Amino acid sequence: MIIGHLNALPLAGLPPVLRAILERPDCSLTALIARDDGRWQPQGCPWFCHIGPAQTQPQAERHTEYHYLYADIQVVLAGEETIHAGMQSVAQVGDEERKPDLWIAAGAGHPVSITLRSGDFAVFLPGEPHQALCAVNATMTVRKAVFKVPRALLEV
Repeated sequence: MIIGHLNALPLAGLPPVLRAILERPDCSLTALIARDDGRWQPQGCPWFCHIGPAQTQPQAERHTEYHYLYADIQVVLAGEETIHAGMQSVAQVGDEERKPDLWIAAGAGHPVSITLRSGDFAVFLPGEPHQALCAVNATMTVRKAVFKVPRALLEV
């Protein structure tokens, strides 16, 4: 997991390919907030981004997920959420693939927690377990941008 803020990218220690994505003018906090909800993929880019609202829930009601094919860059545009994360793989035979490359892990523990607010981001590399959209104090609707970056871009 890598954490940071869109207005302080040099402090995050991002791999060059991820920093290059977030440094684009159309990926600034202002630009992302202004963008319509839905899937966005700039022409010629192998990565894409989903922008839109989501509902936080109590931690006990949220699933733990991981991905094999993509890294996630999860950016909060409005509201706040806590994301709980692990530092070791939790993948097991029998985990449910709820959607393509969205694997749900059963009974995972999370030694790391981070609260994200507008402009904050967390990066989860392939295999890193994370439990996103956990309520901070009360459930709320947040607006997020979730970038999906192909694993192949990171394996240079």
